[in-house]
Amino acid sequence: MIQQQDFEIIIVGGSYSGLSAAMSLGRSLRQVLVIDSGLPCNRQTPHSHNFITHDGEVPAVISAKAKVQVDFYNTVQFYHGLAISCIKIKSGFEVRTESGLSFTAKKILFATGVKDLLPNIPGFAECWGISVLHCPYCHGYEVKAEKTAVIGNGEIGFEYVKMISNWTKDLKLLTNGKSDLTSAQLLILKNHGIEVIYEEIDSFIHESGNIQRITFRDQSKIDVKAVYARPPFEQHCPLPEVLGCELTEMGLLKVDMFQKTNIEGIYACGDSCIQARSVAMAVSSGSFAGASINKTLIDENFA
Repeated sequence: MIQQQDFEIIIVGGSYSGLSAAMSLGRSLRQVLVIDSGLPCNRQTPHSHNFITHDGEVPAVISAKAKVQVDFYNTVQFYHGLAISCIKIKSGFEVRTESGLSFTAKKILFATGVKDLLPNIPGFAECWGISVLHCPYCHGYEVKAEKTAVIGNGEIGFEYVKMISNWTKDLKLLTNGKSDLTSAQLLILKNHGIEVIYEEIDSFIHESGNIQRITFRDQSKIDVKAVYARPPFEQHCPLPEVLGCELTEMGLLKVDMFQKTNIEGIYACGDSCIQARSVAMAVSSGSFAGASINKTLIDENFA
């Protein structure tokens, strides 16, 4: 049960970056409310990696442990639900939830992440985060030297498959249709033994999210153990844009070196504003955002 209606900071999003910011602010004796609907983007991923002290841990276990530790700080409260509106008021901001409750705060921190726009390929969504991967630093070691496909085209696809070749040489690049690769790029890939397949993808054959093969529209198929893909994304929460927060060309919330957006009093951290999507990066971003907000509140008190 929420014990108050007015706070110093409301954090919208209570996953890794939001919890990290909450800990930083709780340790700074700030009155904080964390609003979270419980839908982290990596909820289907079985194990998180490349996060020291938590390498190989189940993502939900990391966040559950983090919440227990943040809950130790009695100035931090949690509300499980969806924030559906946020408006500017004289004292700061008012956030309304789906249940009809509203809360106010001087500062808002969006730790809401992004939503991946998965292609309409049968089996892709079921494999996403399990055997269809986005980051080799997070998951590459676990599928090193395995039969691997990279979905990509043009300059982005070329650079992506180059990167993945560090973890496996048994590698194919799937353009999923007409190629935008240059002749020079194709020659380089050929010289490195990377086959390019141009056929459109029909489906992913898998068992409980573990991919076994990819079938193509021309009835051909390839056996694979892992696929790398970078589908487009959008902001998971529309509220920052409604408030006027600017986006980068990539669709991330635009922040300065102190995690501030272009709207006074609004901050962002985690996947919503950083390109490197990993638990470790999200935690780092959230911790710094919390410290930045605390410093701003201190400076305002001395103004």
